[in-house]
Amino acid sequence: MKCSTRLIAIGIPAFLAMYSCQKGLKTTDQPDLNERVTLLNARSSTVIQGTVSVFATGFNNPRGLKFGPDGNLYVAEGGVGGTNSTVGQCTQAPFPVGPYVGSPVSGRISKVNAAGIRTTITDNLPSSATSVNLGSFVSGVADVEFIGNQLYALLAGAGCSHGVPNIPNGIIKVNANGSWTWVANLSAWQQSHPVAQPEEDDFEPDGTWYSMVAVRGDLYALEPNHGELVKVTTGGDISRVIDISASQGHIVPTALAYKGNFYMGNLDTFPIPGNESKLYKITPSGQIKVVAEGLNTVLGLVFDDRDRMYVLEMTVGAPFPTPGMGRVLQIDPAGNTTIIASGLSLPTGMTMGPDGNLYVSNWGFGPTAIGGGQILKITLTH
Repeated sequence: MKCSTRLIAIGIPAFLAMYSCQKGLKTTDQPDLNERVTLLNARSSTVIQGTVSVFATGFNNPRGLKFGPDGNLYVAEGGVGGTNSTVGQCTQAPFPVGPYVGSPVSGRISKVNAAGIRTTITDNLPSSATSVNLGSFVSGVADVEFIGNQLYALLAGAGCSHGVPNIPNGIIKVNANGSWTWVANLSAWQQSHPVAQPEEDDFEPDGTWYSMVAVRGDLYALEPNHGELVKVTTGGDISRVIDISASQGHIVPTALAYKGNFYMGNLDTFPIPGNESKLYKITPSGQIKVVAEGLNTVLGLVFDDRDRMYVLEMTVGAPFPTPGMGRVLQIDPAGNTTIIASGLSLPTGMTMGPDGNLYVSNWGFGPTAIGGGQILKITLTH
């Protein structure tokens, strides 16, 4: 098997590079011609720029974001990392990703009002950083979601292997006063429910969760390092929807959306080969097939009310994560592709606002991401 440097997602544990074997099994299940999203080549896109503006600033490694029922935007933040080491206490992520150092109280969730003013919901959440050999990339809160008025958060920078021995990765319920309570321990669940094809060269014992969506009162979380999608009830029951590694190998699934079925994007290998990331449809029963290809480093995925899909690409046209080379594509139900915005800098998350415009986490990682993270507003032409 040919080996190459492989790209891991940010906040899952961060954007890291290390040596590992390329992805394993590839799907042979090609989409039917009448699929709602057809195979595409993003390089032939029509260019129609949306209007990009800075909506809010002052974030620490911003990641997933969602609008709440109160109309405010809620932002998951990787945080600022920590200094606690657990070497000798538990299994560590392999070098050069590990050993991590962490803190139980340096991750954060912020709220942004319509005027773009940021306030802290809680800064009492775990955060961790990779080995200094890799630049100390930070991960913490990966995503947020609402069920009714209740805010939930997905933790990605916790667990003993991340330098936070007393708090595992998982899903928490965030209370109005900023305190939080457990819903599900995903670290323990992954350790007792291994996937078919774990990648030993960069295996993360506590997982590196990235995206979360709510569907009919349950939460669904996507994990890139092991490669799986799980369902979590608000009562804490965990079940696997699909072991993605079993049929697709180590493709690093990151972005997740729901529109009757689940839709998922992936990162692929590192150095970035160009136009090799894909979109997949996953049925509620766990069947998977490719529905779009020719993409790059996908980290965000949303639909609008006209069934158009918006795809956030972290870097296009460079072999490594590069500021100023991110973009957003629109794919209509016929498979026609339009470049909505380009020139983004290391974007890591995207959501659709109640105003029908896109909101993107910019400077989601890198040396300026602590305090320098932004939320961009992309005004769409409807």
